[in-house]
Amino acid sequence: MKDRTGRRSRKPFLYVVVCAAGVAADVGQLITSAKAEGWDVGAVATPQGLGFIDTAAVEELTGYPIRSAWRSPGDPRPLPPPDAIAVAPATFNTINKWAAGISDTLAVGILCEAYGLGVPIAALPYLNSAQAAHPAYGESLRRLRGMGVLFGSHIPHPPQSGGAPAGFRWEEALELLAPALRPPG
Repeated sequence: MKDRTGRRSRKPFLYVVVCAAGVAADVGQLITSAKAEGWDVGAVATPQGLGFIDTAAVEELTGYPIRSAWRSPGDPRPLPPPDAIAVAPATFNTINKWAAGISDTLAVGILCEAYGLGVPIAALPYLNSAQAAHPAYGESLRRLRGMGVLFGSHIPHPPQSGGAPAGFRWEEALELLAPALRPPG
């Protein structure tokens, strides 16, 4: 991030929003890649997503506490404002609530607010093909794409298969965000 004089004032800050899916256990791959590319990173987990990650390891990697619940008025903000957001893994539930504007968790609330703030967002869906067949999912993707959300290329896995964590491309979130964060010119 540059200040008014064009000097770097701080590293760009990436929020990684983690949802409840088995592949979430590997979110450290995205955090490590982002840090290697010069990002500072903070994690925001859905309440259910907390059960899928090693919170101590993620906090050690980021250097920040994981956010999952609203803070009380007057409490300090534990993370700086984001320059970009990666939603990985983005579950069926989170995608549909986000598209509908249902801000019932901190994670979805941050995503809903980010649109109005113009924060670039990349989402890496992770769901099964039966969920992807539901009409609400396609409508949600259309709405979010219309809002400028960039989506990864993950193909839904068969129901009750547990998915294919090896095929989940964590780095795709950074690839999607790169053009949105390049300086003009």
